[in-house]
Amino acid sequence: MNRAITELAGPSLANRIGQESIVVLPTGAIEHHGPHLPLSTDALIAEAVADAAVERAVAAGVDVWQLPTLTYTKSDEHSWAPGTVWLDTETLFRTVVEIGRAVELMGAGTLVFVNGHGGNVALLQVALREIRKRFGLKTFLMPSLARTDPPAGEGLDERDLGIHGGAAETSLVLHLRPDLVDLSRAERWVPEHLADFRHIGFNTRPVSFGWLSNDFGTPGVVGDPTQATPAYGEVLWEASVHQAVESLLEITRFEHNPAATTG
Repeated sequence: MNRAITELAGPSLANRIGQESIVVLPTGAIEHHGPHLPLSTDALIAEAVADAAVERAVAAGVDVWQLPTLTYTKSDEHSWAPGTVWLDTETLFRTVVEIGRAVELMGAGTLVFVNGHGGNVALLQVALREIRKRFGLKTFLMPSLARTDPPAGEGLDERDLGIHGGAAETSLVLHLRPDLVDLSRAERWVPEHLADFRHIGFNTRPVSFGWLSNDFGTPGVVGDPTQATPAYGEVLWEASVHQAVESLLEITRFEHNPAATTG
């Protein structure tokens, strides 16, 4: 069954969406990813994972629908690099909140962002609450890329700093669109000095900091794409889609206050 919202006629959609329906919106970016990856990397990954997850979730009985990928987002950390196309904070925030309004008017009860770009996370987290407050939707944010180890025998040493254009993203694009990857232009671009800090850093470190992608003396890449392999990309793909499907299944039974709905 077709679950792409834009491929249905309006009356058909109105007859098929209800309060139990989940609407998925992939969010990516058009931004610099070094000399070896396409500008569409984040959007490509977010859309591919969302497509597959929606298909598998529907097969598992989930009432889920998909909007087209929101491609122009908050990528100003890469604004120095040719090809990056971004919206400012206010414009993007207003855009996603108004998309929330449209989803509520469709009659759906839940909006899920499947996000492929780290620069969107903070803004989307704020938008979750704003959309909830204004329109009463259940709102969720999930990453398109799961964190998982490479296959046995494939070492990975990015010192927990592979956050942009490194081994993971490059491997996944190698799996999805190998024609868009040029590993002959890849090098190790890990800001080794950051690994010496115990608290300051990315992802798992407790202290975050403001940064631009050209702050680290690299061509805008933070990671080591030379460690990327198609096999690692396949592992990441399956882990990412599986995580997204499991998340959608959990979302179907999530309630803020179960007592209020049963009492």
